[in-house]
Formats: sequence, C-alpha cells, structure tokens
Amino acid sequence: MELAYIPSPSTGVLHLGPLPLRGYAFCIIIGVFVAVWYGGKRWVARGGKAGTVADIAVWAVPFGLVGGRLYHVITDYQLYFSDGEDWVDAFKVWQGGLGIWGAIALGAVGAWIGCRRRGIPLPAWADALAPAIAFAQAIGRWGNWFNQELYGKRTDVPWALKISSGPNREAGLYHPTFLYESLWCVGVALLVIWADRRFKLGHGRAFALYVAAYCVGRFWIEYLRVDEAHHILGLRLNDWTAIVIFALAVTYIVISSRVRPGREEVVEPDRDDAAKPVASSSPEPDDAEVADADPDTADAKTTT
Repeated sequence: MELAYIPSPSTGVLHLGPLPLRGYAFCIIIGVFVAVWYGGKRWVARGGKAGTVADIAVWAVPFGLVGGRLYHVITDYQLYFSDGEDWVDAFKVWQGGLGIWGAIALGAVGAWIGCRRRGIPLPAWADALAPAIAFAQAIGRWGNWFNQELYGKRTDVPWALKISSGPNREAGLYHPTFLYESLWCVGVALLVIWADRRFKLGHGRAFALYVAAYCVGRFWIEYLRVDEAHHILGLRLNDWTAIVIFALAVTYIVISSRVRPGREEVVEPDRDDAAKPVASSSPEPDDAEVADADPDTADAKTTT
C-alpha cells in the first residue's frame, strides 16, 4: 500500500493567456538570479565592486546554456538523430536536457571573456561564484521534477517520486534523484562556504573544491538513474566524466596550493586609477633649465 510519496506535477506548463510559463525554464531562471545575487555579495566581500558579477554573467550565462545543451545533445544524440526522431527537438531546451559539464566548461569561456574585458582574474571570480553556482544547481534540478524526468530506480521508500505514464516512461514510484542532487548541491555550497572561511581559499581553489565535491555526489546519484545513457565498462558516461573531472579538480587544488598559496589581495583593480597617467618621479625642468641644457630648444620655446 502506498502510504507516502512525492507527487509529480500534472503539467510542466502554466498558461497566462497566450504566454506559457514552463516550470523547467522557470527553475533555471531563478537559479541564475540567485547565483548572480549571492555571487555578487561574495565578490564585494572579497573586495570587488558591486555589479561586476552581473556584468560578467552577461557573458557566462549564454555560453553556459549553449554548452549545457551541446553536451546533452552530443552525449544523447540518439534522442534527436536516430531513425524516427526529429532533429529539430535538439533546439527545444524547455523540454529538458542541459548537461552541467558542458554548462560549466563553456560558461567558463564566457566568464573568461567577461573577466578579461574588465581586467579581473578568472580564478578569483570563480571562487566567489562557486557556492552560488551550487545553489543555482539545487534550484535548477527542480525543473526535472516539473518534466518528470531523470528519476531513479523503482523504490518503496516513503519519499519515493510518483511518475505518471507518458512518452518513454512507465507509471510507478521511483527514487527522486532530482531531490537527491538538489540536496547534495546545497551541502556542497555550505561546504565551500565553510572551507573558504576556514582556509581562505584563493586562486580558484574554492571553485575546484565545489567541482570535486559535486562530482562525488553526481557519481552515486548517476548510479541510481534509469534513463537511457551510454555505458563504458559497465558505468554510465556521466560516471566516467565525474571520475575524470574529480581527479583534475583535486590535482588542481594540490598543485595550486603549493605554487600559489594564500588568497589574492586585489581581485578587481580600480579602472579609474588605472586610466590615470603615471606621475613622473622627477619634476619637469623650468625654462631656465631647458635653456641651459639646450639653447636651440629654449629659442624655439620663446618663439612659440
């Protein structure tokens, strides 16, 4: 007998007149706003200027969305390019399908462009945004709940997720992997905040800690999922991705802490000061000194 379970929404779309409000997109948008807001507070606390995070996010967010979609489409190409499938669906982002690995990778490219335009070190900006990104992921995962996707194996635990019948899914009770990952991301954010305060992480190490901690959770959560995926040596592709990225993140933390210990003292130079001409270390000579040094120059100066 089903005593308790998490119900799924009957629809992932609400209509305000002709305007559709899609739950998946709504969660992504809220996550972005939270990331920019909280990341901005951390950036200012690190010595940066208000508004800088939002300015760079203008570059990072679009790149991240494109990267996330590309990763999903490439790794699950059979959903769009197999016989009987419509390749146009690859552009329907609102139906779900954003790979966090691609979003972070290409989002970092956009962030690098934005940071370079403002003369800001990317690692420092990434450190400020690290827990904010984790919070954004925690919110964004609820978009999968609206779409009834990316759930886990069948289960009878009290917090099981009830899935209704639909295309490519069977009705039943499943592990709510979206909820597991959402809670894990909150824990990752709190871990990074604590470690950053305790150890004064700098030069990209807070961001690397976020990446490593997320990969640990993603590994075991991925194991529970039952959606279609490519397998290599018995493990899902995303499991292998998590293993490789975890190793790279830990390696970066170890090497960076030895090569560049401590934290950046200045994260955002004052552009107004940078634009000012550098004062000469010696006073300019007066007319008499010029005359003594170079009579021809003195004559020209007098004639002028």
